[in-house]
Amino acid sequence: MSDSTNPLAGGNAPRPAGKTLTGQAGAGAAPETRGRTTIADSVVEKIAGMATREVPGIHSLGSGMSRTLGAVTDKVPGGRPSVTRGVKVEVGERQAAVDLDVVAEYGFAIVDIAGDVRSSVISAVERMTGLEVVEVNITVDDVHLPDEEDDDGTEGRVQ
Repeated sequence: MSDSTNPLAGGNAPRPAGKTLTGQAGAGAAPETRGRTTIADSVVEKIAGMATREVPGIHSLGSGMSRTLGAVTDKVPGGRPSVTRGVKVEVGERQAAVDLDVVAEYGFAIVDIAGDVRSSVISAVERMTGLEVVEVNITVDDVHLPDEEDDDGTEGRVQ
């Protein structure tokens, strides 16, 4: 077999597909650094929303109007509670910023809840995405009292 037809000799024969050849870009790089990963804002919103809801003392997320609309849409057949209600994020290539609107439970120290939420969100987002969380801004829109209805008083209005 001549060198021009022998695939191992480096001739003009076609090379196997998918094989990384020595001397090409990225040949010596670790596999996790080859290529690009893009994380959508909605993914970070879901992670932050779930991490916030896991903190004791958080009743719900969202401002008054979004909670009211959410309570109505949650009752629609086939509707599901929105994990991202009350969560806004900005995601860059390596960093993320999170804004949260929350309702605290009466009796819990709001300063402590805010600290716990920040820790939970930062830990979850950084662990799951590898993004650095540069800030978590929290707005406490309301305090849920023990005798208040959970669905903002919409019970019985929409069937």
